[in-house]
Amino acid sequence: MIDRKDVLDMSRRGVLLTGGATAVFAVADAVAQPVRPSQKGAMPAMQSVQLNVNGKVHQLQLDTRTTLLDALRENLRLTGTKKGCDHGQCGACTVIINGRRINSCLSLAVMHEGDAVTTIEGLGTPDNLHPMQAAFIKHDGYQCGYCTPGQICSAVCVLDEIQDGIPSHASADLNAGSYMSEMEIRERMSGNICRCGAYSNIIEAIEEVAGAKA
Repeated sequence: MIDRKDVLDMSRRGVLLTGGATAVFAVADAVAQPVRPSQKGAMPAMQSVQLNVNGKVHQLQLDTRTTLLDALRENLRLTGTKKGCDHGQCGACTVIINGRRINSCLSLAVMHEGDAVTTIEGLGTPDNLHPMQAAFIKHDGYQCGYCTPGQICSAVCVLDEIQDGIPSHASADLNAGSYMSEMEIRERMSGNICRCGAYSNIIEAIEEVAGAKA
């Protein structure tokens, strides 16, 4: 006659042995499986991209997930465009695409093949400053300078937006076109954060360039 305790002991041993063997075979099977494209860790998709930046054409081989900001900084070494929040909230990465400003951290590089991209390096040089760059220096529109490239690119486009009659949230009459005012400038520049607080100086710089253009 088989003792009930012996049966229970054998069952416990059997469960442990079976479980251990299953785990070993499962690991061995996973190691032996080849890596497929759909599995985690597979090589990223690469694409050939032609970018026209500051009037010069560049042929790049990029991961399709690469942002325009990272392509400019890491691939083209145009480090004037700054990475601040990387979430489109600070404006430090502002560049100009076909005459309009965008946050380059929120846009993929592969989306801009054929577009005219202008960064802070393309606006002017130390020997031939853009009027907005000169005005920022004159009015001390910066302190640490980290946000300044994005501020300047944005400011250049702000004046073009007002000139083209594009309204903002500060526009009193959407049918009357846009007009130059401090409130208009502040509203349009609100996407560019200056953590040093040089806002009044920035406004003065923009107003001077706007007056010169008028």
